Order: sequence, then structure tokens, then C-alpha cells
Amino acid sequence: MAGRDGIFAGEDPFVLARAWLAEAEASEPNDPNAIALSTVGADGLPNARMVLLKDIEAEGAGQGGFVFYTNYGSVKAAEIEGAGKAAFVMHWKSLRRQIRVRGLTAREEGPKADAYYASRSLKSRLGAWASEQSRPLESRAALMAEVAKVTARHGTDPKRPPFWGGFRITPLEIEFWADGAFRLHDRFRWSRPNPETDWSVVRLNP
Repeated sequence: MAGRDGIFAGEDPFVLARAWLAEAEASEPNDPNAIALSTVGADGLPNARMVLLKDIEAEGAGQGGFVFYTNYGSVKAAEIEGAGKAAFVMHWKSLRRQIRVRGLTAREEGPKADAYYASRSLKSRLGAWASEQSRPLESRAALMAEVAKVTARHGTDPKRPPFWGGFRITPLEIEFWADGAFRLHDRFRWSRPNPETDWSVVRLNP
């Protein structure tokens, strides 16, 4: 496609997304892997929150996706599993670029989830056991008391909680956006009807 060169060049959107994230890791001051994750509740109301993207999986045999981790008892998890779909935007002020993704969701609760959980700090692993994410909390003191209880129960090598793991978003749409002078931005949307089909790429008006 004419004009899809420079920072937009490539035939694999996952490779391109990884390249942009790698650039952001060298320039963005805080959490370059932060994404604004959007879901929809059973009542039809949209919801959004910031989470940390932990993996961009390479495409192959209809696979490839964007993976993050959470408590399966959380509001976001309930909304994701209710709809089977989610979207996010990743924006970098330092690069003046963003990536938007819409797609289908599935749990990641196998060896990859175990490995990521084991890589976290001990306090974070214990915190995952202690927090009933999204539910009402009496006080900060009550939360810390629960952390003390799970520390005594699980020790220094806690296993991944059965209620904690990952979600993979397998994209049907990925848009790469770069800021342009006078708001004449560059936008390229990759889309496909399902994960087994080839990508189609179009340039969009700013």
C-alpha cells in the first residue's frame, strides 16, 4: 500500500506492535506497556480502566494476541467473559503514537500464566491471594491483615491462585496511529473477519 513505509512498514501487525512498544520502552517515562482496556457490562454500559500488557504473541496458525493478567473475580473479568470481546488503546506521548485493538477474548491459565505469576515479586504474588478485586473493602488495615494471613498460609513460594490468570485478546482489528502536523494524522487499520483469515490494510482519514 502506498504510504505504508517508515514506522508503518511490515507485513505482520504483531511484529509492528512489538517494534513500537520497544521504542516506547526507551522513551516513555512510566509504564510504556499500559493499556486503556474497554469492556461492556451486562447492562450495556461501557467500562474502561488501565492495565499492564504483558505479552504480544507472534502470529501463527491463526494465533497471535495481546495478553494481560487479572483476578478472574474482578468486574473486568466478568465483563470480558460475558461478552467474549474487548478493546484497548495504547498511547505514547513520547512517540506521539497509539495502537488501538478490538478482538475476541480467551483465558490464559496454563504454563504461561504460571510462569508470569512466578516472575512477580513475592509481595505481588501474596497480594493476588489477599485481594478480592473489585469487591467492597472495609479499610486498608483489613487488606493488610489479609495479606498477613495469606503470608502465613502460603509462605515464600505461593502458587498461582486458581482465581487469577491471564486473558488473551485475539484481534480482529488493529489500528496504528501517528500524530501529524495540523492534525493530519497517519492511520492504518488492519482488519479481518476472523482469526483464520488474512489481514486487509486500509489507510484511514485522520
